[in-house]
Amino acid sequence: MPDEQPRYGQPGGPQFPITTALEFPEWSIERSLGMVFGVVVRSMGMAKGIGAGFKAMAGGEVKQYTRLVEDSRRHAMDRMIENAQLVGANAIVSMRFDSSEVGQSLTEIVAYGTAVLLGARS
Repeated sequence: MPDEQPRYGQPGGPQFPITTALEFPEWSIERSLGMVFGVVVRSMGMAKGIGAGFKAMAGGEVKQYTRLVEDSRRHAMDRMIENAQLVGANAIVSMRFDSSEVGQSLTEIVAYGTAVLLGARS
């Protein structure tokens, strides 16, 4: 069941400062609020999985999986942002993704980083 709301990075999606760096060069970090994360576990589904399997055997990009991973990462980021806002953060630094298989047909995507409270612009 697809979610109707736009994801982070899409027009109309959440606008929240996130970086993979340790800091934002233009802002000072007032306080670190700890690690936050967002987790999504997804399955391709039987019908789409079979079609993607045939494409994988033929070689080249498997667009069904690419779309699934892109959407899952955005969804995980949205959950991470929600968790950061719950602890009072207004930004996230050191953001990363991780993924793993859960069983034979499920993929777990995790977005994580350090929630921070940004101060004045430098």
